[in-house]
Amino acid sequence: MGLIKAAFGAAGGTLADQWKEFFYCDSISKEVLVVKGQKRTSGRSSNTKGNDNIITNGSGIAVADGQCMMIVEQGKVVEICAEPGEFTFDSSTEPTVFSGDLGDSIVETLRVMGKRFTYGGDTGKDQRVYYFNTKEIMDNKFGTANPIPFRVLDSKVNLDLDTAVRCSGVYSYKIVDPIRFYTNVCANVSDEFRRDEIESQLKTEFVDALQPAFGELSNLEIRPNQIVSHNKELKNAINEALKEDWYENRGLEIMSIAIGSVSLPEEDQEYIKQAQRARAFSDPGMGAGLGAIAGADGIKAAASNESGAMNGFVGMGMAMNANQATNAANANLYAMNQQNQQMQMQQQQMQQQQMQQQAAPAGNTWTCSCGTQVSGNFCPNCGTKKPEPAPAGNTWTCSCGTQVTGNFCPNCGSKKPEAAGQWTCSCGTVNTGKFCSNCGSPRQ
Repeated sequence: MGLIKAAFGAAGGTLADQWKEFFYCDSISKEVLVVKGQKRTSGRSSNTKGNDNIITNGSGIAVADGQCMMIVEQGKVVEICAEPGEFTFDSSTEPTVFSGDLGDSIVETLRVMGKRFTYGGDTGKDQRVYYFNTKEIMDNKFGTANPIPFRVLDSKVNLDLDTAVRCSGVYSYKIVDPIRFYTNVCANVSDEFRRDEIESQLKTEFVDALQPAFGELSNLEIRPNQIVSHNKELKNAINEALKEDWYENRGLEIMSIAIGSVSLPEEDQEYIKQAQRARAFSDPGMGAGLGAIAGADGIKAAASNESGAMNGFVGMGMAMNANQATNAANANLYAMNQQNQQMQMQQQQMQQQQMQQQAAPAGNTWTCSCGTQVSGNFCPNCGTKKPEPAPAGNTWTCSCGTQVTGNFCPNCGSKKPEAAGQWTCSCGTVNTGKFCSNCGSPRQ
């Protein structure tokens, strides 16, 4: 009796599974990540006795926007489709006389009957259709129960402070690789896989990834109060920190982050403000501007003083005196810095001159008009060129006492006196003959 029952079961089951199936999935809610596909059967359908986990060759599968369809046979992924439309499964191992060549389909159907007979009339096979929610999974709230270390760097004010911040907000993620998600997370789902099954794990890992992500923002010299305006940089940093756990293992990726608030200890906030104020007051121009603002505020306060304008102006005068004292101190400090810089430059110049004098060979130095002892061809102090040596026997003494080598005295401008028998041509050439040696004009 058992063999007869198995034979009838194999034949009946195979014939019942000859009908093509049509699988579909209703709209997937934001709380569901994976759902098993449904085989459509209505009151007019004759395909009511086929197995739920059998997909006949040539069956149709509907795929909607925001969904990715996956066919799993015997626990192995054999087909995947994320393009909206109707997908036809034409490579199934379950034959039907309604698809392909009729003769080949009959032979294959008889072969399947024989195989099912060996399983006692049952199918001995499992085929499933899964739908993955590939829409952006939003509204995942997070908050830091414990402070996260943050290094505040600001080269403008020479600030380097180790502090800790707290923050809260929301993030969204998406299934970007359904095969990895199926293989490592949900596997054979009987009905559906919901987000709350992994929400706690994902949130914990997300908060842990904030620490290395904040380190990347710190290297960019982004202050804690500026984090809310750098969500894109924060998202990229967190994706990099979660690359192995989320993308490579689960096929997930962070899509967006919205930071609601960032707070740090009050004493650290005050320290940062003091550093910024100190940097502002170190500039004499900024200090004078703040003093002017304080004076204007004092005049307004004096005019509205209920105890009398005179008392208000007395207080304002005290405040202005204090501001003037601060400005004077800043100005003195600035002047002292300028003097120190000038003294350092003078010392460097003197050291250079001494080194040049020591390195210069004996008898090869000359004194510039600025008083600097020089060994080269140009004065290092004023840039004056070394004077050319006077040709032998071509010097003359001016009436002012200056030794001159040219035609005019460089001290008083007197012209070189003409020797006996010399005359000066209209072109300026001094001659001794009857004709100018430069232009040929006769002597006048």
